[in-house]
Amino acid sequence: MRDTLNQGLIDFLASSPTPFHATATLSRRLEQAGFQRLDERETWHIRPGGRYYVTRNDSSLIAFRLGDDPLRNGLRMVGAHTDSPCLRVKPNPELYKQGFWQLGVEVYGGMLMAPWFDRDLSLAGRVTFRQTGTQHSRLIDFKRPIAIIPNLAIHLNREANQGWPINAQNELPPIVAQVPASERRDFRALLTEQLEREHGILAESVLDFELSFYDVQKAAVVGLDEDFIAGARLDNLLSCYAGLEALLSADGNESCVLVCTDHEEVGSSSHCGADGPFLEQVMRRVLPEGEDFTRIIARSLLISADNAHGVHPNYAEKHDGNHGPKLNAGPVIKINNNQRYATNSETGGFFRHLCLENEVPVQSFVTRSDMSCGSTIGPITASQLGIRTVDIGLPTFAMHSIRELAGSHDLNYLVKVLKAFYSSHVLP
Repeated sequence: MRDTLNQGLIDFLASSPTPFHATATLSRRLEQAGFQRLDERETWHIRPGGRYYVTRNDSSLIAFRLGDDPLRNGLRMVGAHTDSPCLRVKPNPELYKQGFWQLGVEVYGGMLMAPWFDRDLSLAGRVTFRQTGTQHSRLIDFKRPIAIIPNLAIHLNREANQGWPINAQNELPPIVAQVPASERRDFRALLTEQLEREHGILAESVLDFELSFYDVQKAAVVGLDEDFIAGARLDNLLSCYAGLEALLSADGNESCVLVCTDHEEVGSSSHCGADGPFLEQVMRRVLPEGEDFTRIIARSLLISADNAHGVHPNYAEKHDGNHGPKLNAGPVIKINNNQRYATNSETGGFFRHLCLENEVPVQSFVTRSDMSCGSTIGPITASQLGIRTVDIGLPTFAMHSIRELAGSHDLNYLVKVLKAFYSSHVLP
């Protein structure tokens, strides 16, 4: 089971270089499992026992299975996010310096910049274009390495190993080609060629695009004893994948929801982010109105699943001595009394009890009192919907790097406990 899940995660990451592609991959899996796609612009006909999903902006997704009596038993929700820190291409990206064609980029989210140097990069995302006088959009993925950001040699930067600030404007534009001084390449023409190559579409013109660079090196199980998974976008596609696997394999007839939203890494404030109306609007279309809606939400619980900081052997002092989560020691309950995480004693106790009942090891994380704490979609969703929430996640290293590291045993633990949650008959 562990090896199967790990390989499934590796394949999922490979097919999901952007939030658009991740949502498309999730959608395909759901449809293969019999989930029916809903269109927000149309009337919905929801029936008890039905399985449905809906997307917004092609980058956020909500899937749900309705049980017989949500009014009495509430909803079991798992939330994660589809986006990861990366380099996004600017609207007018063409740069020409010293005979090289480069593309201007904007840093998306709080990424570690240094690991992006000297990596084989490809480009993927969504392109909007005109065809036969009308507007269309398609996802594209070059797949092959088309760009690189070379480091400056140590001989020209003797202080490199002492640490130096990276100027995102000047130092991060990837090199995509070497061109004669007299030539100028058209980036939109390059996208038109890719649309034809990938989709057989003859676009009249590219109107706009949302494109991200990504590392073409696939995720892999690594370590002498294969203890780890190394790969891009583990934060937080790992949780999206675990939530999907749990939903598809859950037993019973409880009402279950999987929420995977975009823009968490930049605050979630968008029409498809956790700080927007997407989840509440979907739930209000699915559930009874008025007092019954509030009663169902009051009986429901959300597990906000987002990666946790594992204690690094070289930097153990960065953790509170009593709260250093270990890789391969199970999911982590994340606690912050300033409400950067939404866990309270009841929701945290429920998750711990669920782990104990299913023989899943469980850990706790509290950040050092002299360090600031990150946040998740947990507090945002709790305040938007009024739902009780527990923040959890799998411990990882190198969070927000181009390549992150997780334990190869932990994914199985997380899927097991989320499956038990979706199948549980009693909520606190």
